[in-house]
Amino acid sequence: MKTTNPHKRLSLKALQGICAALCMTALGVAAQAQDYPNKPIRVLVPFAPGGVVDVTARILTQKMTERLGWNFIVENRPGGNGFIAVTAAAKSASDGYTLLMAHSGEFAVNPGLFPQIPYELERDFQPITMISDTPMLLVANSQVPFNTFQEMMAEERKNPGKLSFSSPGSGSVNHLAGEWLALESGVKMLHIPYKGGAPAVAAVASGEVQLGVVAVPAVLPHVASGRVKVIGLTTAKRSTFDKSWPTANEAGIPRVDASNWVGLFAPKGVPAPVIAKIFSEVTKTLEAPDVQKRFAGAGAEMGGMSSADFAKRIKMDAQRYKEVVEKAHIKPE
Repeated sequence: MKTTNPHKRLSLKALQGICAALCMTALGVAAQAQDYPNKPIRVLVPFAPGGVVDVTARILTQKMTERLGWNFIVENRPGGNGFIAVTAAAKSASDGYTLLMAHSGEFAVNPGLFPQIPYELERDFQPITMISDTPMLLVANSQVPFNTFQEMMAEERKNPGKLSFSSPGSGSVNHLAGEWLALESGVKMLHIPYKGGAPAVAAVASGEVQLGVVAVPAVLPHVASGRVKVIGLTTAKRSTFDKSWPTANEAGIPRVDASNWVGLFAPKGVPAPVIAKIFSEVTKTLEAPDVQKRFAGAGAEMGGMSSADFAKRIKMDAQRYKEVVEKAHIKPE
């Protein structure tokens, strides 16, 4: 008479139980994504209202509310080189109801600038997508005796050690872009930090410094007034905002490719279907003509890249900026 091994029977039952549990979990995650969101979504911003990251967050969330009826709370938590907001986001529940809007500084610059930071991209976050990518400009006071990268380099060779450039602050992506230009061109430039983009551009307009590395929106009024002129871009490709602006690469300054991107992140562990739903609706929102017009008015290129491509971009930028920090001996303040 054939008998069944009780251990085999028990193992089969255990396996069936595990399979049932996994199915229930998968169904639960799918249902969670389908029901998402059923309450307001917090978007943490590491800067005060009015800056590029804050404005980006508000443009995106307002349009998503208009399109979808989703409710958002944009919460500004400035200070600590972005550590306050980023750390708070990292420690938030992994349910998709707390997101982070951050820029190049938090994830591409800070890791190479500070010996220790209280968060790590791969450990603590899931990049969702880049929202926008804004080139920076090297600009000059209108009275300086050069108009191009080549003429600037020739002028510095004739009068070494005389050039200075402004930025919105030590350790900012603008600062690193300026140092990158100096390293690759062989031009020596003294960095003069200011507290924000507006005073950095004003210093160029007044002649307090000859040069500045600044964002497009901050400099346009001064260019229009004739007090500041554009030398060129710190990016590898020309800007669609003004295709006449040359790049440093075109002037024979290799490798330089610095821009200020803004991206959306979620804490690590948010279910993949929820991430996919956020990504889908964000990218659809970025395709709206009125949204594109608002970003284009600030000189920004639209994002929308995949999470994997965005993560690769961050990693590449972080390595490049780390090299600049080390070669230029930049120290955090």
